[in-house]
Amino acid sequence: MAVTDAQYPLLGETTCGSLLQKLQEIWDEVGENDEERDKMLLQIEQECLDVYKRKVEQAAKSRAQLLQALSDAKLELSSLLLALGEKSYAGIPEKTSGTIKEQLAAIAPALEHLWKQKEERVKEFSDIQSQIQKICGEIAGSLNINENPAVDESDLSLKKLDEYHSQLQELQKEKSERLHKVLEFVSTVHDLCAVLGMDFFSTVTDVHPSLNDSTGVQSKSISNETLSRLAKTVLALKEDKKQRLQKLQELATQLIDLWNLMDTSIEERGLFDHVTCNISTSIDEVTVPGALALDLIEQAEVEVERLDQLKASRMKEIAFKRQGELEEIFAHVHIEIDPEAAREKIMELIDSGSVEPAELLNDMDNQIEKAKEEALSRKDILDKVEKWMSACEEESWLEDYNRDENRYNASRGAHLNLKRAEKARILVNKIPAMVETLVAKTQAWEEERGVQFAYDGVPLLAMLHEYAMLRQDREEEKRRMRDQKKYSELQNTEQEAIFGSRPSPARPIGTKKVMSPRTNGGANGTPSRRLSLNTHQNGSRSTTKDGKRDNRPVAPVNYVAISKEDAAAHVSGTDPVPASP
Repeated sequence: MAVTDAQYPLLGETTCGSLLQKLQEIWDEVGENDEERDKMLLQIEQECLDVYKRKVEQAAKSRAQLLQALSDAKLELSSLLLALGEKSYAGIPEKTSGTIKEQLAAIAPALEHLWKQKEERVKEFSDIQSQIQKICGEIAGSLNINENPAVDESDLSLKKLDEYHSQLQELQKEKSERLHKVLEFVSTVHDLCAVLGMDFFSTVTDVHPSLNDSTGVQSKSISNETLSRLAKTVLALKEDKKQRLQKLQELATQLIDLWNLMDTSIEERGLFDHVTCNISTSIDEVTVPGALALDLIEQAEVEVERLDQLKASRMKEIAFKRQGELEEIFAHVHIEIDPEAAREKIMELIDSGSVEPAELLNDMDNQIEKAKEEALSRKDILDKVEKWMSACEEESWLEDYNRDENRYNASRGAHLNLKRAEKARILVNKIPAMVETLVAKTQAWEEERGVQFAYDGVPLLAMLHEYAMLRQDREEEKRRMRDQKKYSELQNTEQEAIFGSRPSPARPIGTKKVMSPRTNGGANGTPSRRLSLNTHQNGSRSTTKDGKRDNRPVAPVNYVAISKEDAAAHVSGTDPVPASP
């Protein structure tokens, strides 16, 4: 009580000590016994203890609240640092000593700063996510864009922000590329519409209204659907351009053919220069506006129809020209036909009127196409026949060269003949392989088509068979000559051993001439391009179907002698002989 009085002097008489003194005076005056007095004092002490206990509990509760607030502040500080991606903050005190209130006061500025930094970071995230969402919406073609996208506040780190920046840059790059592609498509559509004579504005706005020239570049649609529709439009226009160009080129070809058939004047042809100028132009080279307009194509169609009607009056001349083209194709690939009978049939069909002029020309065009196909199928074999005949010519020349006694003299051109002879010997050694390959290809051709391969009316396999047989005879003759020469040399050696002197060598026996595709009885040994067989010609020249004598050189196979020993040395007697077909 004394301590209380000393601490609170202003309380005066109302202190605990004064009250207790006054209570004792009252007890003395009343005459309370000691037991009651002790009981009353215990009650007073208990009531005082209860008051102190309540105060202590209140103080403990207040301390717990402050500790919880401090813990919450530290937790919030850690959460902010984690969300912002910061490991630490310079404003946080390193020491945790001091009262609870002092610690709370020390953390408060750091919390306030981090809260402000978080609000700024959230705004940055919101801005960049809005831009990303806008570009994504433009790419997807979606108009429903949320202006305030939800921000994930659990991760507001600079690393996450950099990821959004990278994503935004990629989207901006993609947007730029898409915009560039859209502009390229629009430019292509413009060029194609100009060439085709179509309305560009209506064509491009059908794809998307934003693609017209009145809208800004950045306002044009770059969505997947727009790009897809633009690509389809470009493909459709290119296909239309291709078909129109093909149609125009066909019309131009028909015009030129009709002009050539009817000797149209240059002035009349010049009226359609805008059509014929693109006859051999590729699709990418046609860029002149209106070059493939529909009215131009219709104009060309009308002219072709007019010339077709005019052509009917000159059918015979045109048909005979087609027949001449057909005969030229057959002659080029060595196929024999009867041109007179074909021309007589054409005359009969035209005079009788039993066939339409267009049908007749179409039939002749089909014959020409079939003839070209036939010529193409024979080309490989004919090329090998030409090489074989050229090799036979060289073989004949080599035989003549080997019989020349003065071939090694130092005359003008002797070195050239010597080089040619070396090449000819190499080529002659390849003839058996040529014949074998030619036989195999001819047999395959005949099996595939079921017809005989004839060369100027003579079966090619028969020609090759006869050549192979004669070559085999020649090889046997050469072997016989070598055996006879060895026998003669052996006899000379024995005579020399007996009589001591060597007799003059026996004159070599003449060899059998070998058939090769050369002109029969030719003075200069010029090879022919056609071989004939005794089995087919019966020892006479060929005749035409009307029984007239054909004065063309049919070149029956000739015989070439090998009378020189060096010829036998250059042409091996062990060359493979092709099997007879």
